[in-house]
Amino acid sequence: MLPLFVILPLFSAFIISIFGRVNKYFGDIFANFTNILLVFISFLTLYLLNINDLSAITYNVGGWRLPIGITLVVDYYSALMLIIINLVSFFVSVYSISYMEKYTDKTKYYVLFMLMLSGMNGVVISGDLFNIFVFLEVASISSYSLVAFGVESEELEAAFKYLVLGTIASSLILLSIAIIYSYASSLNLAHIALIINRLPVEKVLLTKFVIILLIVGFCIKSAVVPFHSWLPDAHPSAPAPISAMLSGILIKTLGIYTMTRIIFNVFFVGEDIFKLVYWLGIVSMLAGVIIALYQLDYKRLLAYSSISHVGYILLGIGLGTPLGILGGIFHLLNHSVIKSLLFLTSGSLEYSLGTRDLLKISQTNQRLPITKFAMLIGSLSISGVPPFNGFWSKLIIIIACVQSKKLFAGFVAILVSVLTLSVFIKVLKYGFYKKSLIEGQEQKSIEVKDVPFWMKFSMLGLALLCVFMGILIFPNIRDVLLVPASDILARGYEYSKIVFMNK
Repeated sequence: MLPLFVILPLFSAFIISIFGRVNKYFGDIFANFTNILLVFISFLTLYLLNINDLSAITYNVGGWRLPIGITLVVDYYSALMLIIINLVSFFVSVYSISYMEKYTDKTKYYVLFMLMLSGMNGVVISGDLFNIFVFLEVASISSYSLVAFGVESEELEAAFKYLVLGTIASSLILLSIAIIYSYASSLNLAHIALIINRLPVEKVLLTKFVIILLIVGFCIKSAVVPFHSWLPDAHPSAPAPISAMLSGILIKTLGIYTMTRIIFNVFFVGEDIFKLVYWLGIVSMLAGVIIALYQLDYKRLLAYSSISHVGYILLGIGLGTPLGILGGIFHLLNHSVIKSLLFLTSGSLEYSLGTRDLLKISQTNQRLPITKFAMLIGSLSISGVPPFNGFWSKLIIIIACVQSKKLFAGFVAILVSVLTLSVFIKVLKYGFYKKSLIEGQEQKSIEVKDVPFWMKFSMLGLALLCVFMGILIFPNIRDVLLVPASDILARGYEYSKIVFMNK
């Protein structure tokens, strides 16, 4: 079953590229059908892990066993990532049915979209470094093209900037893989973990150098300050569905997930690396939210908010405690849904009003009830207002900071949450609740077209997830889903034992 996560979207991209030109609706139907299958298989994988009381499911490609062959691995951490990737992709793909009509070639869009999805799924299920890199590049190159999909000067400039920085990140990651292979003579993550655990003391410095290379490379991919400069340009330029994919799941999959998987389950890092991740998280949290306060372009504001919330995830993980790691993973899942929803609302405003400038939006007398509802739910969720999902993951991270006696970090997390609320009060006020932003100027009564059904469906679906994902905090559910996922990282060395046990 595991190869289907890569095979289905690759096959879909191939079929759409052939038959999409015959019927303009073929891409809509086939891409969304593939997404539904992937969502079903994702939940089925998690169900099989639970029902069979397994720590991991492995698949040896071509029948070649470890450590020689290519092995696909899904444990609780990767299973949760697969669910969130394919679930968000489904809602974004449905949203694209109507939104992408204004672009010239929807067939090419779906081909690139499915290639990007295949790459993200491949990164999550790959059990060896080289295939992680290959799938990472498949997803990255597809995303470069999708950012430039409008082929206007702004889009091309942003895509080129993203391409250059993405290439630097990929080069650093590939260099670190080459160094690892030169010493371990293996590319399999579990096998490398066993070898590195037996390295003599004089080789420890080498592993730290490799870890730094990997952290810098993956921090560029996940837009962590100070490696974030490509993200605020890429988001305003990309179509709204692609902005939702970039900020919602791409930077989490290619950056945070891959970094945490390798650092925790291969290198078993020490206190100094945890401190580095911890401070990167704090700096990103503060810088992102402060810059977002001054933004009036809605999509650029959301981009800086993403940078801030990536900081939350890194802070939780950088604490290095089981509770901190659990909070970081929970916030990763929550933010993927919340930010995808908010970017879809930005696309709806642009679709109906032709602008995403909050000043211009405030001067119109629009009536968009579903978009308004989705913006309200997304804004409250990302600001950490109870009982929405964002509140619970932030609360866990703050409690983890207090338990670790990192009171400064806990204070920063609370401060950033308050500032985030200020940012999104501004968004709601300018977008829907302000009579007029300019003194003496009345709102314009303009004819506003409401968004089509499929765009409403996607926003409502993600909004409901924001409401109900908070149940993951309940002990019975948390102990079955989140705790096993965080344990995979917290007990780093256990990963190699689990994989070899299932070979």
